[in-house]
Amino acid sequence: MINSIKNKKTIGITGASGTLGKELTKLFRQKGYKVIGFTHSKKDYEINLESPNEWVKWECGQESTLKKYLKKIDILILNHGIYNLSRENSNYENSIEINALSKFKFLNLFEDIALTSESLIKKEIWINTSEAEILPALNPSYEISKSLIGQLVSFKKNLLDKDIKERLIIKKIILGPFKSELNPIGIMSPKFVSKKIFDSTNSKNYLIIISPNPLTYIVFPLKEFFNFLYCQIIYKYKS
Repeated sequence: MINSIKNKKTIGITGASGTLGKELTKLFRQKGYKVIGFTHSKKDYEINLESPNEWVKWECGQESTLKKYLKKIDILILNHGIYNLSRENSNYENSIEINALSKFKFLNLFEDIALTSESLIKKEIWINTSEAEILPALNPSYEISKSLIGQLVSFKKNLLDKDIKERLIIKKIILGPFKSELNPIGIMSPKFVSKKIFDSTNSKNYLIIISPNPLTYIVFPLKEFFNFLYCQIIYKYKS
Protein backbone atom coordinates (compact mmCIF):
# COMPACT_ATOMS: atom_id res chain seq x y z
CA MET A 1 0.00 0.00 0.00
CA ILE A 2 2.83 2.40 0.93
CA ASN A 3 4.63 1.75 -2.37
CA SER A 4 1.49 2.31 -4.43
CA ILE A 5 0.96 5.68 -2.75
CA LYS A 6 4.61 6.61 -3.18
CA ASN A 7 4.60 5.81 -6.89
CA LYS A 8 1.72 8.21 -7.40
CA LYS A 9 3.58 11.14 -5.83
CA THR A 10 4.83 13.96 -8.00
CA ILE A 11 8.02 15.79 -7.08
CA GLY A 12 8.76 19.36 -8.15
CA ILE A 13 12.40 20.45 -8.20
CA THR A 14 13.55 24.01 -8.87
CA GLY A 15 17.07 24.37 -10.18
CA ALA A 16 16.55 21.01 -11.87
CA SER A 17 19.16 21.72 -14.55
CA GLY A 18 21.89 22.33 -11.95
CA THR A 19 24.32 19.77 -10.54
CA LEU A 20 22.28 18.79 -7.47
CA GLY A 21 18.98 19.15 -9.31
CA LYS A 22 20.08 16.59 -11.90
CA GLU A 23 21.12 14.09 -9.23
CA LEU A 24 17.87 14.54 -7.31
CA THR A 25 15.86 14.12 -10.49
CA LYS A 26 17.71 10.98 -11.48
CA LEU A 27 17.27 9.41 -8.04
CA PHE A 28 13.57 10.22 -7.66
CA ARG A 29 12.89 8.93 -11.21
CA GLN A 30 14.72 5.68 -10.39
CA LYS A 31 12.53 5.26 -7.30
CA GLY A 32 9.31 5.55 -9.30
CA TYR A 33 8.34 9.17 -8.71
CA LYS A 34 7.13 11.56 -11.38
CA VAL A 35 9.33 14.68 -11.52
CA ILE A 36 8.53 18.18 -12.74
CA GLY A 37 11.74 20.14 -13.26
CA PHE A 38 11.78 23.94 -13.06
CA THR A 39 14.67 25.74 -14.75
CA HIS A 40 15.84 29.27 -15.58
CA SER A 41 17.88 27.97 -18.50
CA LYS A 42 16.90 29.22 -21.94
CA LYS A 43 18.03 26.09 -23.76
CA ASP A 44 15.73 23.17 -24.49
CA TYR A 45 16.34 20.01 -22.50
CA GLU A 46 15.46 16.55 -23.76
CA ILE A 47 13.24 14.21 -21.81
CA ASN A 48 14.69 10.78 -21.03
CA LEU A 49 14.78 8.22 -18.20
CA GLU A 50 17.08 10.41 -16.07
CA SER A 51 15.48 13.78 -16.80
CA PRO A 52 12.28 15.26 -15.35
CA ASN A 53 9.09 13.87 -16.85
CA GLU A 54 8.20 17.48 -17.62
CA TRP A 55 10.32 20.63 -17.94
CA VAL A 56 8.96 24.05 -16.94
CA LYS A 57 10.85 27.25 -17.78
CA TRP A 58 10.37 30.20 -15.45
CA GLU A 59 11.98 33.43 -14.20
CA CYS A 60 12.22 34.96 -10.74
CA GLY A 61 9.37 37.38 -10.14
CA GLN A 62 6.99 35.23 -12.17
CA GLU A 63 6.34 32.55 -9.55
CA SER A 64 2.59 33.21 -9.55
CA THR A 65 2.38 32.03 -13.18
CA LEU A 66 3.47 28.54 -12.07
CA LYS A 67 0.40 27.80 -9.97
CA LYS A 68 -1.10 25.32 -12.46
CA TYR A 69 2.11 23.23 -12.28
CA LEU A 70 2.45 23.54 -8.49
CA LYS A 71 -1.07 22.12 -8.06
CA LYS A 72 0.16 18.81 -9.53
CA ILE A 73 3.00 18.50 -7.01
CA ASP A 74 3.02 16.57 -3.73
CA ILE A 75 6.60 17.37 -2.65
CA LEU A 76 8.20 20.63 -3.82
CA ILE A 77 11.99 20.91 -3.39
CA LEU A 78 13.26 24.50 -3.64
CA ASN A 79 16.80 24.03 -4.85
CA HIS A 80 17.50 27.02 -7.12
CA GLY A 81 20.05 29.67 -6.23
CA ILE A 82 23.09 31.68 -7.25
CA TYR A 83 26.59 32.09 -5.78
CA ASN A 84 28.28 35.20 -7.12
CA LEU A 85 31.43 36.71 -5.58
CA SER A 86 30.93 40.16 -7.15
CA ARG A 87 30.84 43.08 -4.71
CA GLU A 88 28.48 45.08 -6.93
CA ASN A 89 25.18 46.23 -5.43
CA SER A 90 23.32 44.41 -8.20
CA ASN A 91 24.77 41.12 -6.98
CA TYR A 92 23.36 41.68 -3.48
CA GLU A 93 19.96 42.45 -5.01
CA ASN A 94 20.06 39.38 -7.27
CA SER A 95 21.20 37.09 -4.44
CA ILE A 96 18.39 38.26 -2.16
CA GLU A 97 15.80 38.02 -4.94
CA ILE A 98 16.80 34.54 -6.18
CA ASN A 99 18.08 32.83 -3.02
CA ALA A 100 15.51 34.24 -0.61
CA LEU A 101 12.49 36.16 -1.89
CA SER A 102 11.78 33.82 -4.80
CA LYS A 103 11.78 30.80 -2.49
CA PHE A 104 9.51 32.61 -0.05
CA LYS A 105 7.05 33.34 -2.87
CA PHE A 106 7.06 29.64 -3.77
CA LEU A 107 6.42 28.77 -0.13
CA ASN A 108 3.44 31.10 0.10
CA LEU A 109 2.00 29.86 -3.20
CA PHE A 110 2.35 26.24 -2.12
CA GLU A 111 0.74 27.04 1.22
CA ASP A 112 -2.31 28.47 -0.58
CA ILE A 113 -2.48 25.37 -2.79
CA ALA A 114 -2.23 23.03 0.21
CA LEU A 115 -5.12 24.81 1.92
CA THR A 116 -7.45 24.25 -1.04
CA SER A 117 -6.14 20.85 -2.18
CA GLU A 118 -8.55 17.92 -2.19
CA SER A 119 -5.73 15.37 -2.42
CA LEU A 120 -5.45 12.76 0.34
CA ILE A 121 -1.66 13.14 0.18
CA LYS A 122 -0.29 15.78 2.56
CA LYS A 123 1.68 18.45 0.69
CA GLU A 124 5.36 18.91 1.53
CA ILE A 125 7.83 21.67 0.74
CA TRP A 126 11.58 21.31 1.33
CA ILE A 127 13.67 24.49 1.20
CA ASN A 128 17.43 24.40 0.63
CA THR A 129 18.89 27.20 2.77
CA SER A 130 22.54 26.03 3.27
CA GLU A 131 24.72 26.21 6.38
CA ALA A 132 25.71 29.69 5.14
CA GLU A 133 22.50 30.70 6.92
CA ILE A 134 24.67 30.94 10.04
CA LEU A 135 28.23 29.89 9.19
CA PRO A 136 30.63 31.86 6.94
CA ALA A 137 30.76 31.05 3.22
CA LEU A 138 33.35 33.70 2.22
CA ASN A 139 30.61 35.41 0.22
CA PRO A 140 28.65 38.21 2.00
CA SER A 141 25.80 38.45 -0.53
CA TYR A 142 25.27 34.68 -0.39
CA GLU A 143 25.36 34.65 3.42
CA ILE A 144 22.86 37.51 3.68
CA SER A 145 20.42 35.87 1.26
CA LYS A 146 20.68 32.46 2.96
CA SER A 147 20.26 34.01 6.40
CA LEU A 148 17.13 35.79 5.18
CA ILE A 149 15.44 32.71 3.69
CA GLY A 150 16.47 30.66 6.72
CA GLN A 151 14.74 33.08 9.10
CA LEU A 152 11.69 33.38 6.86
CA VAL A 153 11.25 29.59 6.74
CA SER A 154 11.73 29.22 10.50
CA PHE A 155 9.17 31.88 11.35
CA LYS A 156 6.77 30.61 8.70
CA LYS A 157 6.85 27.09 10.10
CA ASN A 158 6.55 28.12 13.74
CA LEU A 159 3.72 30.58 13.13
CA LEU A 160 1.57 28.35 10.89
CA ASP A 161 -2.13 28.18 11.71
CA LYS A 162 -3.48 24.84 12.89
CA ASP A 163 -5.41 24.24 9.65
CA ILE A 164 -2.35 24.56 7.42
CA LYS A 165 -0.22 22.44 9.77
CA GLU A 166 -2.58 19.55 9.03
CA ARG A 167 -2.18 20.04 5.28
CA LEU A 168 1.44 21.14 4.77
CA ILE A 169 4.81 19.81 5.93
CA ILE A 170 7.75 22.22 5.85
CA LYS A 171 11.32 20.93 5.91
CA LYS A 172 14.56 22.87 5.85
CA ILE A 173 17.59 21.42 4.05
CA ILE A 174 20.92 22.52 5.53
CA LEU A 175 23.75 21.63 3.14
CA GLY A 176 27.49 21.91 3.60
CA PRO A 177 29.84 22.48 0.64
CA PHE A 178 29.28 20.02 -2.20
CA LYS A 179 30.96 19.88 -5.60
CA SER A 180 29.07 21.69 -8.36
CA GLU A 181 29.52 24.19 -11.17
CA LEU A 182 29.08 26.96 -8.61
CA ASN A 183 31.49 25.36 -6.13
CA PRO A 184 34.06 23.15 -7.90
CA ILE A 185 36.06 22.66 -4.67
CA GLY A 186 33.11 21.38 -2.64
CA ILE A 187 33.88 18.51 -0.28
CA MET A 188 30.79 16.33 -0.72
CA SER A 189 29.67 14.75 -3.99
CA PRO A 190 26.22 15.77 -5.36
CA LYS A 191 25.31 12.08 -5.63
CA PHE A 192 25.99 11.59 -1.90
CA VAL A 193 23.99 14.71 -1.03
CA SER A 194 21.01 13.71 -3.20
CA LYS A 195 20.95 10.25 -1.60
CA LYS A 196 20.87 11.79 1.88
CA ILE A 197 18.07 14.15 0.88
CA PHE A 198 16.06 11.29 -0.63
CA ASP A 199 16.54 9.21 2.54
CA SER A 200 14.61 11.87 4.46
CA THR A 201 11.48 11.34 2.33
CA ASN A 202 9.68 9.39 5.05
CA SER A 203 11.34 11.21 7.95
CA LYS A 204 9.29 13.45 10.22
CA ASN A 205 12.30 15.64 11.03
CA TYR A 206 12.03 19.31 10.15
CA LEU A 207 15.78 19.75 9.67
CA ILE A 208 17.65 17.80 6.99
CA ILE A 209 21.32 18.43 7.78
CA ILE A 210 24.01 17.14 5.42
CA SER A 211 27.44 18.52 6.22
CA PRO A 212 30.99 17.36 7.02
CA ASN A 213 31.12 20.05 9.73
CA PRO A 214 30.09 18.63 13.15
CA LEU A 215 29.38 22.17 14.39
CA THR A 216 26.44 22.39 11.97
CA TYR A 217 24.65 19.55 13.77
CA ILE A 218 24.87 21.49 17.03
CA VAL A 219 24.34 25.09 15.97
CA PHE A 220 21.31 24.69 13.71
CA PRO A 221 19.08 22.67 16.07
CA LEU A 222 19.87 25.22 18.81
CA LYS A 223 18.98 28.11 16.50
CA GLU A 224 15.70 26.46 15.53
CA PHE A 225 14.90 25.74 19.18
CA PHE A 226 15.34 29.39 20.15
CA ASN A 227 13.25 30.46 17.14
CA PHE A 228 10.54 28.07 18.32
CA LEU A 229 10.60 29.56 21.83
CA TYR A 230 10.48 33.07 20.41
CA CYS A 231 7.45 32.21 18.28
CA GLN A 232 5.71 30.67 21.30
CA ILE A 233 6.15 33.99 23.09
CA ILE A 234 4.64 35.77 20.09
CA TYR A 235 1.64 33.40 20.15
CA LYS A 236 1.16 33.96 23.86
CA TYR A 237 1.42 37.73 23.46
CA LYS A 238 -1.11 37.72 20.60
CA SER A 239 -3.60 35.74 22.65
